[in-house]
Amino acid sequence: MTLSPNQLKTEIFYPHSDRQPMAESDAARDYLVYGVEALEIYFQDQKDVYVSGNVFVYYKKGVPSAVVAPDVFVVFGVEKRKRKSFKVWEEGNKVPSFILEITSETTQEVDEEEKPLKYSRLGVQEYFQYDPTADYLNPQLKGQRLVAGQYQPILPQLLPDGVLSIHSEVLGLDLRLIAGELRFYNPRTGKKLLNYKETEQARQQAEQAQLHAIPRLLKLGLSIEQIATALSLSVEEVQQNLRR
Repeated sequence: MTLSPNQLKTEIFYPHSDRQPMAESDAARDYLVYGVEALEIYFQDQKDVYVSGNVFVYYKKGVPSAVVAPDVFVVFGVEKRKRKSFKVWEEGNKVPSFILEITSETTQEVDEEEKPLKYSRLGVQEYFQYDPTADYLNPQLKGQRLVAGQYQPILPQLLPDGVLSIHSEVLGLDLRLIAGELRFYNPRTGKKLLNYKETEQARQQAEQAQLHAIPRLLKLGLSIEQIATALSLSVEEVQQNLRR
């Protein structure tokens, strides 16, 4: 019996995990999660932006060893959906435009030497590194931008308050060191990007402040209808608050 070419083919397996811990330390994990969540929220209304982290990115079809797993990365021009892994050839040959690695003792050498070469060959436009402990990177935060196939350092800016800031052209955001802690900032609004927990806390605080303003506005002589309009509430919500 003669086997067809399809029968002779062996399916290539692309693992979704290497069964290693997500991060070396609590600090590394926290900043990985913050980076992914803050950028997910920032790009939530853009349907062709994929934000992820610690997910395998396979960049050569048929070669499972051709893989990277950046701590935080952003891909533009692909569908926003959940993935177990990211296969470049299935995504219109799109690769991450932005990568952030959380550098630690065990990743320092790879982050400093191997990954810049690999990421530049892949065409990753910006490569950032951050060391939560300030023990393995000097400076603690640094960024590089791809210029003619080679990474060039992105010059940091020292803000008037002494904060170190590096601008990402790819994201349109600033990465800042606030007392040694990494935070993303929107330079157009000056506001810090929040993670999901911080966003919910801010929403609750704003809601409470809004409700506390109702009695004060009533004392100033505003009608319930005027208060509702001023606070973007319904008349029923204002009335319910006054009955409490």
